[in-house]
Amino acid sequence: MIAFGLTLVRHGETQYNKDKLLQGQGIDTPLSEVGVRQAEAAGHYLRDIRFTNAFVSNLQRAVQTAEIILRNNVHSSSVEMVLDPLLRERQGFGVAEGRPKEDLKNMANAAGQACRDFTPPGGETLDQVRTRFQKFLKYLFQRILDNHCHAAQHVCPSSIPTLPESLPPVVAGLADDGVADLLFHTLVVSHGAYIRVAVHHLVEDLHCSLPVGLKMNQVYSPCPNTGICRFTFTLDADVSGPRPTAVHCVFINRRDHLAILKDLD
Repeated sequence: MIAFGLTLVRHGETQYNKDKLLQGQGIDTPLSEVGVRQAEAAGHYLRDIRFTNAFVSNLQRAVQTAEIILRNNVHSSSVEMVLDPLLRERQGFGVAEGRPKEDLKNMANAAGQACRDFTPPGGETLDQVRTRFQKFLKYLFQRILDNHCHAAQHVCPSSIPTLPESLPPVVAGLADDGVADLLFHTLVVSHGAYIRVAVHHLVEDLHCSLPVGLKMNQVYSPCPNTGICRFTFTLDADVSGPRPTAVHCVFINRRDHLAILKDLD
């Protein structure tokens, strides 16, 4: 078995975010000036965290954010940044792409659905986004085992730490919460709607443990620009491939690094 950490970061602000316009895959915009500052702040917050892998949506707002984070990191500036289309934002918002978020709410209301569950005509469903995340996790699990365990039988060295299946990580409000003792740690930079679906999958389908006192409305709340989520996994392998035997949520949508931006305003 092998344990690793997964840190999910949403990209920094774009002008579309600032203007509250829907921005999926069909609109590929760069970071705004504020978005660059947010990414720098996230990079500074994570500067002492060692990443062994980095996977990034190939949309430019995510790529810019990841480049800034890795450039600020004292351990991981040489880590290869893998651009993966599986991490892209929701496949457009159909006919609502580029329109105000309020339009999507009105369309959902007219259809008698909650906005978070509504798929506009021509858009990618939430189940389709979840399937993309599942494919990414399967690929990531296999890569972790291939890179760090003996390839033939996926036998991991006994010196590699694992995680107790019933004991969640200690959360002390520090940047290295949950990963201080782990040898392997993956950075993923993606998008708001995608991360929200990913969290749903980890909590509802993989039954990850949650920090004490964390309410479900906090778990499923929208991730802010450069918000940070962290999970830890213990993997095992059998004839069907790698599978998680323990999944723990360390924190959701952490935004401590953004406080310095408010102080500067």
